[in-house]
Amino acid sequence: MSNRPTQILEATARLVARRGVRGLRVEEVSAEAGVSTALVYYHFKDRAGLLRRTLEFINERAVRYTDGAPDTCADPRAQLTDMLLREMQEAGVVRENSAAWGELRASAIFDTDLREQLATATGAWVDDLAHLIRQAQTDGLADSQVDPESAAERLTALVEGLSQRWLSGTTSLERARALLRDAIALELRRP
Repeated sequence: MSNRPTQILEATARLVARRGVRGLRVEEVSAEAGVSTALVYYHFKDRAGLLRRTLEFINERAVRYTDGAPDTCADPRAQLTDMLLREMQEAGVVRENSAAWGELRASAIFDTDLREQLATATGAWVDDLAHLIRQAQTDGLADSQVDPESAAERLTALVEGLSQRWLSGTTSLERARALLRDAIALELRRP
């Protein structure tokens, strides 16, 4: 069984994914986690601390399932494609993460602490993809005229948007993944 802080973070991520951030109460989190409210406060200080750490937790989980991309593959373009496609899959943790990420992003509009944290996490994601794009350019697998940072930023924004459409049922998972593959091909045009 997971340790108590992880148990609390898992419960918070579930609640945020299902119901959003607005109106989320520590008492609900403690009930969902099966722990006392005092224990939540002990580990996370306050609601804001709990939300900050939940965002980190969600980001760490995403890194784990996207890092399953074949790093041993010599083709950085294939690595990038696999990494992005892993952001949209039927696995429960991926669905939960995507929904919670979208809810936290929406809340960051009004919460500067979350906004800064999201900017940092998104920046790291963009940097990882830009690195793969530069490698693909070096290997002749992507057009050298493509700006890696801009392409990576557009692709991450597209993944977020397609994920929300998929989760809301306005686009099928298959269609979202096909659109993403097409966008990667367009962004990284072959020389």
